[in-house]
Amino acid sequence: MTDWHHEISAASARINGYVLRTPTAVIGGLGLSRPIEVKFEQMQHTGSFKPRGAFNTLLTKTPGPAGLVAASGGNHGAAVAYAARQLGHPARIYVPEIAGPSKIALIRDLGADLQVVPGAYANAFEQALAWEAETGAEQVHAYDTVATVAGQGSLALEWEDQGLAADTVLVAAGGGGLIAGIAAWLNGRRKVVSVEPKTCSALNSALKNGAPVDVDISGVASNALGAKRIGQICFDLAKETAMQSVLVEDQAITEAQRLLWKSHRQLVEPAGATALAALISGAYRPEKDEKIAVLVCGANIAPDPFQ
Repeated sequence: MTDWHHEISAASARINGYVLRTPTAVIGGLGLSRPIEVKFEQMQHTGSFKPRGAFNTLLTKTPGPAGLVAASGGNHGAAVAYAARQLGHPARIYVPEIAGPSKIALIRDLGADLQVVPGAYANAFEQALAWEAETGAEQVHAYDTVATVAGQGSLALEWEDQGLAADTVLVAAGGGGLIAGIAAWLNGRRKVVSVEPKTCSALNSALKNGAPVDVDISGVASNALGAKRIGQICFDLAKETAMQSVLVEDQAITEAQRLLWKSHRQLVEPAGATALAALISGAYRPEKDEKIAVLVCGANIAPDPFQ
C-alpha cells in the first residue's frame, strides 16, 4: 500500500525550486452567496498544475539516450517539455489534434519533438507506447503513476501551508492525477468533490459502474479533461475516501470562465473553470455554514488571445 503522506512530502521537497508557489485568495463577486477560497494554479509554469507531476517524475528517473516520451491532451505535454528542457533531456510529445493550436504551439515553443495525431488522448497515448517500445524512451504518464499523483498532491500540501481553511475542496477531474493527489494528501480531513463536464465523465462513470469504464469524450473541456478512462490510482482513492462526484454542463463552464474574467481578470481555459462551474450552476450546493475552496487549474485558453 502506498504511503501517500511520505510520497507527497518527498515530492514537495524534491520539486521545490522547480515549480512556483501559486497564490491563493478569498474572493467574492461571482454571484455566490458566500466568499470562497481559491488557489490560482493556472499561474504555474506552462499555465497548469502539470509541472508538479512532471518534475517529480523526471527527478526520480535517469532517462537513457532516447530521452522521454509522453502523451497529452496539451497541458501535460507542455509540462513535460518544460521540465525536460530545464533538466536537459530530449522529449517527444504526442498530442491529439483536439489539443488545439494554443497548446500545440506552446509545446513546440518549449523545444519538444512534437507529434500531432488524429483522434483524442487515447490515440496519442497508443502512439507514445509504441515509441517507448521501439526506442526505450522513458514514458512520463499524464496521471496514473505514483510519481505523477504525488507531484500533483504537493499542491494540496502547499495550499494547507498557505492557510487553507475550507471544509470542502472542489477540483476538476480528467484522468484523475490531480484530484487523486489532493485526496491522498487531505486523507479525509477535508471533503474533496470531483467536478467533471457531462461530456467527459470518466470518474463519475467509474464510480457509478463500480470500476473504470471507457467513456465518450466531447465538449469545451475535452482537450484537458478528456480521458477515455479514469486512472486506477484515482478510482481506488475515490472509493477509499468516498469522494463525491458532480457533473456540469458546458454552458456552466463557459459562464464560470466569463465570471472569473469579469470579476477578477483571471483568464482561464474551460478545464480551469470547471470546478467553479459546480457552484455557479448549483451542481454542488454547500450546506449553510460549509466553507468552500475551489481550485483554478489551467490557463491555456484557445484560441490564444494574443497569438
